[in-house]
Parts: sequence; C-alpha cells; structure tokens
Amino acid sequence: MPTRRALLSLPLATPALAQGGWRPDRSLTMVVAFAAGGGTDLAARTIARFMEKDLGQPVVVLNRPGAGGEIGFTELARARPDGLTIGFINTPHIVTLSIERRTRFRLEDFSLLGNIVDDPGGLWVRADSDIRDFAGLLDAARARPGTIGYGTTGVGSDDHLAMLALERRSGASFLHVPFAGSAQVKQNLISRSIPVAVMNVAEGVPEMRQGVLRPLAQMGASRWAPLAEVPTLRELGFDVVEGSMRGMAAPAGLPPEVLERLALSVRRTVEDPEFQASATQQNLPLRYLGPTEYAAELQALRASYQALWNEHPWRD
Repeated sequence: MPTRRALLSLPLATPALAQGGWRPDRSLTMVVAFAAGGGTDLAARTIARFMEKDLGQPVVVLNRPGAGGEIGFTELARARPDGLTIGFINTPHIVTLSIERRTRFRLEDFSLLGNIVDDPGGLWVRADSDIRDFAGLLDAARARPGTIGYGTTGVGSDDHLAMLALERRSGASFLHVPFAGSAQVKQNLISRSIPVAVMNVAEGVPEMRQGVLRPLAQMGASRWAPLAEVPTLRELGFDVVEGSMRGMAAPAGLPPEVLERLALSVRRTVEDPEFQASATQQNLPLRYLGPTEYAAELQALRASYQALWNEHPWRD
C-alpha cells in the first residue's frame, strides 16, 4: 500500500488502464466545505453532473460548511477510502487552517484528483455605493480607520489574507466581517449589511451584469478577460495577488486503481466541451492540474503561507 505522501503525487492513469480497473457500484458523495449557493457549491454541482455521466453512478453533493472549511475537509479526510466519498478542496483554506491552529486533518490526509478552477479575488461594492473606485475605498478607510467593514469567507481565507496584505501595503485599516460562505458575503453586501465584499471575481459577475454590484479591483497576476476593464491591485500600485484554487480530492489510502479512475473522471470532465460551455456560462476561470502538478502547487503554497504566518500571523 502506498504511503499517504506518495498518494499525493501518483501519476494520472491512461484511459485504457482506468477503463479496465475500478468502477463504482453505487452512488458517490461529494463533500463541499462551504455553504450552498456560493461559487464553490455551484461549481461542485456542475462537476458532479458530468462525473455522474462518466462514472455511471449518481454523485450527491453534501454541504458541510463551517470553521473556514475545517468541518467539511475533516469529514472528507476521515471518510472511508473506498472511492465513494470525494470532495472539493479550496485554497488557501486547505493549507492555511493547519498552519493557524491544530486541525483534525492535514494535506497528506487527501488523495488529490486534480485542480479545476483558479478564481482570482476581487473587491466589490454595491453599484449605488458612495465608494466609486479603489482610490475612494482607500480614502474612506484612511478617514475612518477600522470602521469600513468588508465581508469574507472567514479568517485565513484568500479574501482575508488579501486584505491583510493590502492593509500592510497601503496603511489603510478596515473591519473584517467573516461569513460561512461567499453566498452569505454577497447577500449581506446586497442588503447593505456590509459596505464591501471581498470575494472571487466569478462570484460577483452575474450581479455586476444585472447592475447590482460594481468591482473596484481584481487580484490576479493579470486581468481576467471577462473583467478586462477592471484593474488589478498590482496595476494600482499594490503587489497583492490572491485567489482560490478549487479542486477535487478523496481520502488518503485509496487503492491505486480507484485513484486512477477518479482522477481520470475529473480530467474527462474538464475536457468535456459541454462542461467547458457550462463553466463559461458560470464565469468559472478553469485551470486544470493533474494529481502530480496539483500536489506540487499545494505543497508550494503551504510553504509560502507558513513563511507568511511566521512573519505576520493572520488573526483577527
């Protein structure tokens, strides 16, 4: 039996090998560590539909939100490694939670199946907000330090870490308001409970097109094409690049043939033209990584965030 660490880097199977190997004999459960209605949940439900078609069994999405993703990630890590429980894992939560506190899971507790989405962060306000642009946001925060509330998906989330970095680089001070998921962040922004939302760019585009929300800046290394008119924080003079990768995993300890078949299903889903059309319709920025590349990316992120924690712990 391969070790847990070895399972993080097992290569993707060839289609012929996977076709001759494991097949699920009943429905699968897909654990989502964030609330229904958010960007992760919507992406998961779309992916589940295509994996059902490929695997020949229903894939049932099970939302387990709370504690910044720890509840869902723990449930996934502790599930039986039989291939019938899979789940979404999100950065930075999947690596930052165990840095900031003692958790009941670690990265080595997962068999990685592949990354699917890489969604840059964004700063959002209501379309009718008095804050008209990014400069106006900084002016308001500097005039009223610690009072301009911004919503995120929790302490240590990509949204929160981005704002802490922005505070260090700009000298402005904000008020952090964490929620269980991006759907709640967006709902509270629309209802005027908070003046600013920090959420991934794909999550605000539908309301932007309806004239409800307005983006002030995006946090990718370069501008995301559907928001080509919105500057990056780098372009605005602040070297802050942050976002959320969303990929698929299963509990560590999967038999190799099961891991190979599930990883192949993820790859086939991303390559399916119908899925790609659905992703475009949902404004999902796709970035597929196979299990080996995905493991390397997550391990590099963990090292980077550990170094950041050692210098600037991200506590509220």
